[in-house]
Amino acid sequence: MRKDFLWGGAVAAHQVEGGYNEKGKGLNVSDMMTVGGVGKKRQITDTILPNEFYPNHEAIDFYHHYKEDIKLFAEMGFKVFRLSIAWSRIFPNGDDKEPNEEGLKFYDDLFDEMILDGMIPMVTISHYEMPLNLSIKYGGWYSKKTLESFKRFVDVIMERYKNKVKYWIAFNQINTLFGEGYNSLSIPYDWTDDFTSACFQGLHYQFVASAYAKKKMDEMNTGMKMGCMVCNGISYPFNCDPNEVMASCKSNQIQYMFLDVLCRGKYPRSLQRYMDENKIKPFEATKEELDLIEKYPCDFLTFSYYGTGVCSSDLKPGERKKNPYVKENEWGWINDPVGLRYVLNEYYDRYQLPIMITELGSGFDEKPDSEGKIHDDYRIAYHKEHLEQMKEAIYDGVELIGYYPWGPI
Repeated sequence: MRKDFLWGGAVAAHQVEGGYNEKGKGLNVSDMMTVGGVGKKRQITDTILPNEFYPNHEAIDFYHHYKEDIKLFAEMGFKVFRLSIAWSRIFPNGDDKEPNEEGLKFYDDLFDEMILDGMIPMVTISHYEMPLNLSIKYGGWYSKKTLESFKRFVDVIMERYKNKVKYWIAFNQINTLFGEGYNSLSIPYDWTDDFTSACFQGLHYQFVASAYAKKKMDEMNTGMKMGCMVCNGISYPFNCDPNEVMASCKSNQIQYMFLDVLCRGKYPRSLQRYMDENKIKPFEATKEELDLIEKYPCDFLTFSYYGTGVCSSDLKPGERKKNPYVKENEWGWINDPVGLRYVLNEYYDRYQLPIMITELGSGFDEKPDSEGKIHDDYRIAYHKEHLEQMKEAIYDGVELIGYYPWGPI
């Protein structure tokens, strides 16, 4: 491996920090999500209910113990650590006129600790952590008012951390509006009678927001780099029937659309057909917004990888068939190491940008033994198989510059 390869790990503020109501932090959308598990979906509540468990309210209490945790990461050999800034820790309501200084100082201290222990901070600006007020008051990303609030957020954190953070990603898994619309866009389901069309309007504003962040850092000229992130959605055809191959082609086109906009700066023509076929209303986009997107594409691309899917002509958009050639765990998560090599080649051949794998892992239902230990040879084997295919992709010619394992336990 190249000596400057970025080995690391990845988390999100709402997954680890805790301290959900400390030192001026406001509520965000993740604060309203109850616990889930195998066969049990998480619920979104209007208020914090006294008899429900909200796991991110305390999480692993990273907010109070980050110094010890960072040292553990350093022992593991991390060169980079991807994390997010909790938007509502900086702007408690999202549309506040002034930022919360105590929130800003927390990340100052956190980044200093990471740098002291030899780690490069990599920041996801928005990782399912929109201030709850913006969702309730404006309909989340459905409104331009949220876009303006995000720009103010970007201005503050980039000015504050310009000498500490080199790598930035605007949005976590920006393409998950199909399955995680509320997490990704924070548009309340009852805000509109056409939720899918509303999601595409919100998605456009997120594209504008990413371009704005890239413009901001370019103007600052401090060497910061802007990336984008998708959850891998590239699918195999069900078989070699030309109709099935065409169905896979059309499915992959809409997945590529996100990176086409973020990395190439333009909406692909295939998007119009997709919207027509699925009766999605045209979204509003000004010439100024489209020009901004075109002028400020990303410097690198990243993706999360949890396996591959199989597309078929008899499925609805977003649905997938089981692949008999790969393994699934108890949650239905796919184990397809060769698929990782395949998608790395696909992304690099299409965009010719440096790539980071910013999430890769699998969830397992585990219980400690009598000594409190978990013997996870299966997890070691999982990552070993994927690392082998990652190296094959590098030999194929892919410019892969980072790998950050992640996965719930």
